[in-house]
Amino acid sequence: MSYLRGWFSLDTSSPATKIEPNGSYPILSLSVPELNEEDEDDGSDTAGEDDAPPAFPAINSAQRAAASPSSSSHSSRGLGIPMILTDSALMPPPPVPSLATRRPGVPPPQSSSSLLAPMTTNQPPKRPSRRDKVALAPGFGPLDWGNLKASGQNLRGVDALMRIPPSVLKLHNKKDDAWTAINGKVYNMTPYLPYHPGGEKELMRVAGRDGTKLFSSTHAWVNADFMLDACLVGFLVSEPSS
Repeated sequence: MSYLRGWFSLDTSSPATKIEPNGSYPILSLSVPELNEEDEDDGSDTAGEDDAPPAFPAINSAQRAAASPSSSSHSSRGLGIPMILTDSALMPPPPVPSLATRRPGVPPPQSSSSLLAPMTTNQPPKRPSRRDKVALAPGFGPLDWGNLKASGQNLRGVDALMRIPPSVLKLHNKKDDAWTAINGKVYNMTPYLPYHPGGEKELMRVAGRDGTKLFSSTHAWVNADFMLDACLVGFLVSEPSS
């Protein structure tokens, strides 16, 4: 205990030794700059500068340095920023024919690119040409014809496909024996006569001859191969040489 008491005991009998500075220690001196009245900031001059937006582009930016005199005329505020053109500036308005050259009922020339609506006319519109349909008997509609083809009946009237010249085709021109050729294929259209929406009379116009031209001018959108596939009897060939 006496040993520890020697370590923690303070000797206050001897006076404190004052360390005087000598040449071996650097002496540091602090100087405070004097504040002039001109440098005093009372917040009255720069109070609104912090709220002002910065310049865009910056003063020393590459956009300002790259701005050329030609582009400055089309720039926004002279800062080298390209202007955003409106739709009217990007695309000029379509040419409108003058009122002096416009005539009612006469469309503008084909070379005009006007986007205006076509001019009205007092002439009534032309009615599209169409064939007159006949009233079919009950049980002879398109679905009935499809059921007849699927029934398995022999609608061809022949046992095998043949090569048919025009001289043989013209022999089958009766209502109970009517053949016709469409696109080089010969069909026995006798069973189809009561199912034809245009009537039997229209089909008999091509009985015994090539009906491709009349078929194409009347209803070219109809698929004859599908409509009369069960009635195919052969193919149209040229007359044999004597």
